[in-house]
Order: sequence, then structure tokens, then C-alpha cells
Amino acid sequence: MVEKVCFSIFLCLSACLIITIHFPEVDGARRQPHDKFILNGPEKLFVFGDSYADTGNWPPTDASMPWREPYGMTFPGNPSGRWSDGRVLTDYIAAYLGIGSPQPYSLWKGDGEAKQYGMNFAFGGTGVFDTYVDGPNMTTQINYLQQLLQQNVYTKHDLTSSAALVSLVGNDYTKYHGNMNEFVDSITKQLCLDLKRIHEMGIPKVAVTAMQPLGCLPFVAFSTGNYPNCDEHSNNITRFHNQMLKQRVDKLNDQTEGSPFVILDLYAAFTSAMNIQHNHPGKSSFPHPLLPCCLGKCGDVDESGKKEYGLCDDPKMAFFWDMAHPSQQGWLAVYSALKSSLPQLFHPQAQQATPVENLVML
Repeated sequence: MVEKVCFSIFLCLSACLIITIHFPEVDGARRQPHDKFILNGPEKLFVFGDSYADTGNWPPTDASMPWREPYGMTFPGNPSGRWSDGRVLTDYIAAYLGIGSPQPYSLWKGDGEAKQYGMNFAFGGTGVFDTYVDGPNMTTQINYLQQLLQQNVYTKHDLTSSAALVSLVGNDYTKYHGNMNEFVDSITKQLCLDLKRIHEMGIPKVAVTAMQPLGCLPFVAFSTGNYPNCDEHSNNITRFHNQMLKQRVDKLNDQTEGSPFVILDLYAAFTSAMNIQHNHPGKSSFPHPLLPCCLGKCGDVDESGKKEYGLCDDPKMAFFWDMAHPSQQGWLAVYSALKSSLPQLFHPQAQQATPVENLVML
């Protein structure tokens, strides 16, 4: 049932000079790509959204799922507040830009150096409107950036040399009730007002993710009895949402000089990575695409200390880490599927760098 789903998403970018990007080592393996970038592209990334983009904004307590083992076991080797075994999409987009992953807002201590790559306001479980999670919705997250501007933490110049990634809305459907058409209309309408506000603050390019196929989340596939296939009804809702979002973003671009708003199609990227045809996963690099690596109550232990979950042998073989969130390898596959659309966020006169033929493993 879509009403019970709780998850998240997010993204943004630039390119003109080939730069080598080095991720820290992951379990001693060299596996991250040497990518292409653009000179004079965005120097900072401002991120808004939920758990698909959150890199540490949930309070770091023992009760917080992304701060418990086995989260973070692949990168950085211990829980870091990411809803995955390792990196999430935000990390890959920042790396594509040639910058470090933006500082999580809640972990920022006011030091100057930590803000150099921008700021990440995304908070797991939140949405365009209030959800069942007690966290900042989209409006509040934008207010945080507004406050940093008023406090001169960032200048107008900082924003004009940046890009924004907006990745959320899935969690809003946990509170769905009434007429679906009206509900989708209200979400996409408010989301586009939020995108416009971010741009009017001075950020030239704003990327917003289309919603991933809700029916292919393990939680939904299992709860609706469709596993190992996706739930068609939930994916129909997703496609309707994405259709409405595209219509509104197209209209917004028509009304705004420079067409600053870009949709990054997570729906197509997820289905491509898992080779999903008509809600049926096909042959891909993931043997069982809808089976999460961390199965059960991931991160939970009972009173005796016994784990209430089981782990797969190799997270690299699993697209999903838990019941709603991709693994690091899953996000890498999604990012790879999205790469061809990233130059849309570049300045129109920017020239795409020559593709690097080989992967450099760190």
C-alpha cells in the first residue's frame, strides 16, 4: 500500500575540463569512477529533500536508524547518517561536479571551511508538506538557507555560482487521503512554488527529481503481495505524479528566462538499472533486484542484543540496501543511468568534456 511507504531522494551539477575525482577507499577496494567535469561550473551544491539525499541530518542517536550498524558498512565503514550501506545519490552528484559532498546542515558547527561546498538540508522522511516524521518540510528547509543568507554565512555571489538539487515528494504519499488527482495536483503545485523560490534566491539552475517507481520499493512489493515483481497500482500513481510534475515544470520554464528548471528522471533510472519491463524486473547486474541486502528490521536488535535482520553476502550484488533505499551499488547504477541528463544543468555555452574511457578505482 502506497500510504505506508516512507523513503526519499535528490540531485544537481556542471563540466569543460577533465578532472580526476577520488573517493576515499571503500573496504580497500578501488571502485569509484574517474568522471568528467566542466570548468567554471557550479562551485557549491544546495540540497533539499528526504532520505534519498540526506547525508547526516537525522539526529545522531542510537535510536536513529541511519546511525546504527550495519548502515554505513561499505562507506565510510561505520554509520554516518546515510540511509544506505554507503554513498547516496547526493555524494555522486557532488563528485560529478568535482566538489566534496555538501555539509549536512544539522552537523554544521558554524566553521567557515565546512560550508565551502554548499549545504545539505535534506532530512529523511520529510516531504513537500508535513509527514508523519517530525522533521523540516520543504518550506522549512528553504527557510534554513534564507536564514544563512541573512546571517551572511553565504552571499548572493555564493548562490549565483551554485546549483540546487531537490529530491523528495515520495513521503507525502504516506499521508494520502481523498481524491488522488487533487492530492497530486496540490503536491506538484507547491513543489513548483518551492523550485521557483529557490531560483529567485539567486541559484541559476535547479534540478528536481521525478519520483522513483514506488511500486518497485521492496516494502511496497512485499506488502502488496507482488514480490518479486513491482506493484502496478503504485507505479501508476508514480507515473501520474511525474506527468503532472513535468507539465508544471515545463510551464515554469516557459515563464522564466533561461529555463532554469531541470527534471532528473529517477523513474527511468531505477527501471533501467533493474531492467524493469511492465513491472517485471529483468536480467541485470543485480540477481534479485527487489530483494534488499539488509532484510528484516534493519539496524534493530532485541532486548538480548540479537539482531532482528539478516545481511546478504555482498552488498554490491543488491540494488536495494533496505526495504526502501538503494545500496551504494544501487545508487551508482542509478547515477550512471542519469549521467546523460546532467549536462542540462550546465550553462548553455559550456562544452561537455571529453568522456574518460576507463574507470579509475581508488
